[in-house]
This record gives sequence, C-alpha cells and structure tokens, in this order.
Amino acid sequence: MKKILFSLTLCSLMLHANETVSREKYQQLEQRVAELEKLLKVKSTVDKKTNIEKLSDENMKAAMTNSNSFNQKNFIPDISLILNGSAVSRNISNTEYEGYGIPGFVDSTEEIPFNKNRGFNFNYAEVAMHSEVGPYFDADVTFHLGADEFETEEAYITTKKLPYNLEVKAGTFKSNFGYINNIHQHAQHFVAQPLVHEAMFGVEGIKDPGISLHWVAPTDNYLMLGFEALQGTNELSFGNTDNDLLYIGYIKSGFDLSDNLTALAGTSIAKGKTEDVSLNMQDSTVYGADLTLKYILDSYSSLTWQSEYLYRDKNDEKQAGLYTQLLYEINRNWEVGTRYDAITKNLISEPDDLKKYSAIVQYKPFEFSKLRLQYTFDKSKSFGMGREDEHQIALEFIIEAGAHGAHAF
Repeated sequence: MKKILFSLTLCSLMLHANETVSREKYQQLEQRVAELEKLLKVKSTVDKKTNIEKLSDENMKAAMTNSNSFNQKNFIPDISLILNGSAVSRNISNTEYEGYGIPGFVDSTEEIPFNKNRGFNFNYAEVAMHSEVGPYFDADVTFHLGADEFETEEAYITTKKLPYNLEVKAGTFKSNFGYINNIHQHAQHFVAQPLVHEAMFGVEGIKDPGISLHWVAPTDNYLMLGFEALQGTNELSFGNTDNDLLYIGYIKSGFDLSDNLTALAGTSIAKGKTEDVSLNMQDSTVYGADLTLKYILDSYSSLTWQSEYLYRDKNDEKQAGLYTQLLYEINRNWEVGTRYDAITKNLISEPDDLKKYSAIVQYKPFEFSKLRLQYTFDKSKSFGMGREDEHQIALEFIIEAGAHGAHAF
C-alpha cells in the first residue's frame, strides 16, 4: 500500500511539473491521494484492533488455565494397583495352621492375610490413590482387597506449606512407630512380618484413626521428631479405647558415615492402657530402637543391615524381642538376604526360645514386578496342643502398576 501511495505521489509531482497537464486532472489526482491515505489509516486501525483482540484472547486462555477455576486434569488422582499371590509348601496342615499361637503373646490368631494355605494363595490386591488437594493438602487412600474382604487400609490427609518444617497428618494410617510398622507388606524384603512385631502388634501392626505432627529440623543431617495421638484399638498391646487414647512419640535421624555408608537410626515409645485379668485398667508401654546401615557398592549394588528391638511393659509384665537382617542387592534384578528373629524375654511361665530363621532370593524382571522365594524355619509357633517346628517354602509374586510412590530407605 505504501508503494502504491509513493508511486501516485511521484506521478502527481511529475504531472504538476508538466505545464501541459490540466488543472482539473491535477485536482483529481490530489483527491485520490487523500482517499488512499484515509484508507491506509483505517486499515492500520483495524489491524491494531485485530492484534489486540487476538492478544486478549490468548491472555484470557492463559489466565483461565492458570487460575483457580476448575481444570479436570488437576483433579485426577494418581492410581496404583498391587497384586500379590503365592505358592506355599509347609509341614503343617491347613487345619492346624489356622489359628496358630505365639506363646506368651497370642493364644490364637484371628487373621492370616498372607500365605495362609498350603498350595496356592491369592493374598490380596491393593488399590492406592494420591491427589493434591489445592496448595495446602495431599489426600491418600489405600484399599485392601482380600480373598473374602474389602477394607480401607489407610485414608488420610497431609498438610503442605506449614511454617517451621511442620507437617500434620489426620485420618486412618499406619503409625510411624519404629522402622517397619508403616511399610506395607509388598514393600518389605521378606514375605512375613518380623516375629517381634507380629507378637506385640499383630499382622496389621499399629494402625488407627488419629492425628500426627512431624517436625524436621533445619540441619544438614536429617532429624525428625514426631508425635501421634491414636484411637488405640490394637488389642495385643493396648486396646482400651473407652477411657484412653494411644500416644506415640519418636525421633528419627539419618546421616552419612562416609561417602558410601549411610545410617538411619530411631527411637520410639507407645503408651496406652490395657486391662489385666481382673479387668482393671493398667499402663502398657512399648519402647523401640532401630538402626539401618546401607553401604553403596555401585549404582545398582548395595549391602543393607537392618535391626530393630522392642521392649514391652504390659500390666507390669516385661517382654522383649528383636530381628536383624542382612540384604545384598547384587544388581538391579537380583537380591538375596537372611533374617534372624528372636523373643529375648518372655513371661515367666512361657518359653523364651522362640526363634525364626529366614533366607530369601528375590528377582525383579522389571522395577515394578517381583518374584520372591523364601525358606523359613520357625520355632515360635504353637499348634493345637503344643509347639511344633515349622518348615515353609514360599514363592511369592508381586505386580505393581500405575503411579506408585518411592519405597522407604
């Protein structure tokens, strides 16, 4: 358009210079130039308006995307699925095994969720969901689907962005007491819980409705202090929910001993109420200490030594036990390990030689699939009229699908 205008202007000048051009034609050309200039201004205004409208539309779309208005993608939770099954061989029949006891601790088990039968077992399916709920909360829920039951394993909210490195959790959750209590079975290294945990807390561990408060110290080394107030429904060690709650406190610390060696240590205490044989309310306290050492050999190889000791004072009766295990992660696919379990202190009238020995080989074809082969020699159980040594071989498979959080150290 500018070239046309320039050309017309040049022509008009040439015509003006030529005396043979009539005055009338000159005026016509001058009027035409004015009309072209007017059209040019109008077009420029329209183009500016179009660009402004286009920019406004883009800004509006960006604002809607980044604003607090509803966006469906932001409200879809992360979902994971765990499948667990096994094949078991043992020298104890299914009828005898159901309802086994642990002398001094458990008269008769009411639930055996893992590897219950000789032969084949579908142990459970686990569905977990995690979602961010705005800028201040996370929500988590885990559903446990057994062969004959469906239950909510955990369901809780966790705060974010609290000052002073504070975090609050509220709902139903596994307690952070000790080291292994809050780790789900599929994330543990052996197919069964340690003997001392099963004896004092049962196969479910400490899991209750309640609230917890964590504080992480602003230091170079990891230091966390935690407190929990729970309903206290664990009948093996506590169980008096009518009058008193269960209170739990712990200190956990992690630090490097060298470039390749890392330590994680913790102490815990759980204090509640229970009933004695006369149905009187008595104090029940469990103390715990744990230590884990991990030595990194290379990117996919490590040695991990993990130990935990529990001491219980229930109705003025003292009992204690421990487990210690050594794991060798050979590479990203193979891991071998061994564990020793023992009750070190029992009631006066009960045996104190309750022990269990385990060895395991684990193969991971992929990060989210496991095959675990474990042999167990168990001297801790009673069946029917008395104690009997148990020999068990279990081949367990675990499949993890979907968005799954990182496992514990």
